[in-house]
Amino acid sequence: MKKWLIALAGVLLTFTLAGCGSKTVATTSGGKITESQYYSSMKGTSSGKQVLQQMILNKVLEKDYGDKVSTKQVTKQYNTYKSQYGSSFSTVLTQNGLTTKTFKEQLRSNLLLKEAVKDKVKITDKALKKQWKSYEPEVTVQHILVAKSATADKVLDALKKDSSQANFTKLAKKYSTDTTTKNKGGKLAAFDNTNTSYSSKFLTAAFKLKNGEYTTSAVKTSNGYEIIRMIKNPGKGKMSDHTAELKKQIWDNDMSDSTVLQNVVSKVLKGGNVSIKDSDLKDILSSYLSTSSSSNSN
Repeated sequence: MKKWLIALAGVLLTFTLAGCGSKTVATTSGGKITESQYYSSMKGTSSGKQVLQQMILNKVLEKDYGDKVSTKQVTKQYNTYKSQYGSSFSTVLTQNGLTTKTFKEQLRSNLLLKEAVKDKVKITDKALKKQWKSYEPEVTVQHILVAKSATADKVLDALKKDSSQANFTKLAKKYSTDTTTKNKGGKLAAFDNTNTSYSSKFLTAAFKLKNGEYTTSAVKTSNGYEIIRMIKNPGKGKMSDHTAELKKQIWDNDMSDSTVLQNVVSKVLKGGNVSIKDSDLKDILSSYLSTSSSSNSN
């Protein structure tokens, strides 16, 4: 699961921290535990402080960007994870101390934070040009994965005689060790330069291919020997045609940059008129409110 800027280690703390009183949380043979006692204990722990930090941040983010994040977006992202983990999804949630509800809350928090990043971070021309250097459009390929170089040579010899998609499909079914794709002719889901599933060697070799071309020598990866054939490569084109995609990639990168996120959260909280009423927690946001530099992606 993704880790957000501030851990939601205490999502089970469901009552409002500022409104704790004498209501009993639990009883024991040695006496009862009240909300105020629980609150006093929790506020002194790092996990308790993290929960309050997240609650404060979420309040401000909801006010500023709540209308930009729909339930449909959260559900779509949730379903992506569910599909990715398949039958083990429920187990993964449990292992991370999450339920469907709390995980969706985390996803929403992350989407709200991303809207703040888009709002607070200025993307410079320098940043666009830098991203353009690594940019590759979404391509579709088919591949044949084999364990031995001798087998790869057999496949390559066959492709020299006939490099058509139909023949590549036959060869994939016969030789490929990738059981997930071999019966589909080795066809992979479309991917671009942001892909992290394939090795850099695989991606570099694939992006060099034009429609109908294949790698004339096998690409050695940790999985074995790869032979790749390009089905659809639209070409990189001009940078001006891909500004929106470049910005999206930069924002996605920013979501993994702790320095950028620190600055964004600082700006969000400073604009949120946050006032801490509990004197014991007065410095809980000091690392965010003390300083904030201008946020730029450059």
